[in-house]
Amino acid sequence: MRALVVHESMFGNTEKIALAIADGLLDTFEVRLVVAHEAPTDLAVGWDLVVVGGPTHAFGMSRASTRKSAEEQGAPAGMQHRRGIREWLAAVSGDVQLPAAAFDTKVAKPHLPGSAASKASRRLRNLGLRLQVPPESFLVEGMSGPLLPGEVERARKWAQDLAAEVTGRQPTPAA
Repeated sequence: MRALVVHESMFGNTEKIALAIADGLLDTFEVRLVVAHEAPTDLAVGWDLVVVGGPTHAFGMSRASTRKSAEEQGAPAGMQHRRGIREWLAAVSGDVQLPAAAFDTKVAKPHLPGSAASKASRRLRNLGLRLQVPPESFLVEGMSGPLLPGEVERARKWAQDLAAEVTGRQPTPAA
């Protein structure tokens, strides 16, 4: 079975979560981890699971203007010109009907409303993908991070539970 994990990351926190998710899926899936601007848009052939994640910006998925703002706050230059998960999801073709899941990173304090994962989940459903689990948020201390302690391990466990949900196997017991 093959899983595609598509992500975007400004400060590296979402990428760390995506790596942990890919790792958590490895016992069940052959995993391709790819950044959104390099991700394939034809999902009809070759995938058994699609997982999408990005940082929460302005209460939802990033866009060119919020990526530009992240650059102004220290993210690598050129981010505003890359395709993020919002644009990738808009480019995905057809009624795909695959299992899917979405995640994001968002600031823990103060607790801000909105979620890139919730918005991505809605778009995945509109494309015909079947959400296997509710959207999940992984927390960072501030806009540029770092991740809160334990979030990488929680992401790995979330992915293992997702794999169990997709395959009908028993989830991995908590350590």
